[in-house]
Amino acid sequence: MLEARGLGKDYQGRRVLQCIDLQICEGDMFCLIGPRGAGKTTLLRLLDLLEKPSSGELYFNGVNVTFSERLRLQVRRRMSFVLQKPIVFSGSVRDNIAYGLKWRGEASKVVREKTEYILELVGIADYADREAKTLSGGEMQLVALARALVTGPEVLFLDEPTANLDPVAGAKIEAILARLIELRKTTIVMATHDMAQGQRLANRIGVLMGGRLLQIGSPVEIFCLPASKEIAEFVGVENILSGSVTEKNGGLATISVGEVAFEVVISCDVGDLVWAIIRPEDITFARVKELSSARNVFQGKITRMATVGALVRVEVYCGFTLLGVLTKKSADDMGIEPGVDVYASFKASAVHIIKR
Repeated sequence: MLEARGLGKDYQGRRVLQCIDLQICEGDMFCLIGPRGAGKTTLLRLLDLLEKPSSGELYFNGVNVTFSERLRLQVRRRMSFVLQKPIVFSGSVRDNIAYGLKWRGEASKVVREKTEYILELVGIADYADREAKTLSGGEMQLVALARALVTGPEVLFLDEPTANLDPVAGAKIEAILARLIELRKTTIVMATHDMAQGQRLANRIGVLMGGRLLQIGSPVEIFCLPASKEIAEFVGVENILSGSVTEKNGGLATISVGEVAFEVVISCDVGDLVWAIIRPEDITFARVKELSSARNVFQGKITRMATVGALVRVEVYCGFTLLGVLTKKSADDMGIEPGVDVYASFKASAVHIIKR
């Protein structure tokens, strides 16, 4: 539906985006994640045709819309954009939502029907007659979202839609987006710094860092199979071990990290330098050594523990530091605390390898 080919953007001689290749399919919920200043908002503005690229091309339904003002205007009318900081106009909530329809010359009856439908869909019918400028930030964002949806856009762009909202207001926005995704009537492209939000909502995620799209994939691929150490660190992977391949036996390889070695399922060559990534939830702890299908079992000492909600983060040193998680009940039942010896285990298939 929307395709960027080699898209780039310069501001005052500085390259902000470079070589962006991206395809957005109809019905996608595509989420852009990346640190602040990575270029997420700029990319949204290019895709929404609010700005022209410095290089590259943009296609909508297979038609090049990069430079033709006529085509850009036609396509822009099929899109909507919701800013991070919502803008409302003087007048009631109902008036704010109806503005876009009136500007497009819709009949009065159509304006009323569409406006009332969107008020109900977004859940703001109760304050439809309130002055929009008196609303809270969360309420204003709902009005901005309703105003974007009332024109029936084929593509909806959202720039950090919950960044400035309290958890309750943010949850309302997410619920509406989830409903839109379920209906599959609108293709959504969203930039967010909230990676958990991206995991909850998106079917595809793109990681934008330093003006480049470094990886595109499903939430599982991005968060469990990061393509680089840089991405792994950004998405919060905490067990990233520097090692080398010292043995290879069929589909199994031995990775040495310092003086400790463990087995992994990879197709690397002996001598390769790698990053070994192990997710905390894939590590199992026990007070005594047990029979297990896990190929990698290490005895170590708990160096640190921290309770986060119903979970306990456990750090164990076993020649290298491993971070794992337990439920608070499991930790209490096992009687573990800093200084206690435990066995930490993980399967060979649980290790994700990135070549250095």
